[in-house]
Amino acid sequence: MTSRFTPRFTGYLLTLLAVSASGMASAKTQINALFMSQAAYSESDVRAMTSDFEKAHPDITVNLEFVPYEALHDKIVAARGAGSNGYDVVLFDDMWPAEFSKFNMLKDITSQITPDEKAKVFDGAWSTVSWNNKQWGMPWILDTKYLYYNKAMLAKAGIANPPKTWEQVMEQSQILKEKGIVKYPLVWSWSQAEALVCDYTTLVSAFGGQFYKDGKLNFNDAGSVKAVDYMKTSLDKGVTNPNSREYLEEDVRKVFSNGDAAFALNWTYMYNMANDPKQSKVAGDVGIVPAPSEKPGEVAAMNGSMGLGVTQTSSHPDESWQYIRYLTSQPVQNKYARLSLPIWKSSYDDPAVQKGQEPLIAAAKPALNVMLMRPITADYSRLSNTLQQQLQQVLQGQQTPESAMEAVTKSAQRLH
Repeated sequence: MTSRFTPRFTGYLLTLLAVSASGMASAKTQINALFMSQAAYSESDVRAMTSDFEKAHPDITVNLEFVPYEALHDKIVAARGAGSNGYDVVLFDDMWPAEFSKFNMLKDITSQITPDEKAKVFDGAWSTVSWNNKQWGMPWILDTKYLYYNKAMLAKAGIANPPKTWEQVMEQSQILKEKGIVKYPLVWSWSQAEALVCDYTTLVSAFGGQFYKDGKLNFNDAGSVKAVDYMKTSLDKGVTNPNSREYLEEDVRKVFSNGDAAFALNWTYMYNMANDPKQSKVAGDVGIVPAPSEKPGEVAAMNGSMGLGVTQTSSHPDESWQYIRYLTSQPVQNKYARLSLPIWKSSYDDPAVQKGQEPLIAAAKPALNVMLMRPITADYSRLSNTLQQQLQQVLQGQQTPESAMEAVTKSAQRLH
């Protein structure tokens, strides 16, 4: 039997089928997502979560981009000009919703959150994505800085218990130095970057400082000045590693993990990495407590949390929201709780989440309830840069704590 189709028609039919198949393939939605390659979840963790999401949603593909934290804000702002070719999903810090809502950069998802869901998540987590009584995304990274200590070093110095106040941190550090156990007992992330503001805010929380007076931004109250004075004094006494003025969080982790510090202030992610013998010389000797307060029995903390939001320019807001919902869901957060603890309250009583990191969970429970927010303003980036510069001048011995904080206050009130 001869074919009814001529060769020319057959070729046309094949071309038509190919075009049709190509059209079906292009119907797959691609969303672009921006993350940071620093602290909290690792890049490999985010890629693994995303791969699982794509398997569960075969009609969606996610294009991932990772940048250092220091580049994150400016990347998000710069992408506004790209319109629908920019990012669909962005990771943002807890101080940015004021600015992003002012310039209409994120979608308001308040109506997507039920009262029941809100009650299941820590209040400190919601504050990360809230501004003007609206939610601008889902909280994802719930984090604060903890005080890490080397148990073997403290025992060698005859110190029975970790410090409960910052005064005791100084005293124990001097004992460790005098006994020659470690040259610089304390290490911090005091590079002229946001990390410096986070360490400073932890100490402001400890010394009872406030960032507002009579509704205006203020940095020269007693607690704020005392925080800066403590930082400088620790350098002057030789107990803080002077290279801290150039360190970010990963530098702190490496110094502590190498056995070159007895105390370190750092995020959640360091606990399991410092206890990993493949990348740490002090595995098994890592202790962790909430950042202490000025008063015994109390703890200090700053809000270092981050959220995920859908951009106003996204061409695929529904798919982007599905992706955010997946990443922030309790099962996914529980699965990846080794580097970043979940936003969900009940997760902290889950044996699978607790396993192998019971001391971290014990430190987190009280700390997550007292987190001090960094100063909030729609022009936060400029305020933070001023604060970083003034703090650095104090740490370099070029200004007094009082004059530096007065300068920040004047600059902040002009912004506000």
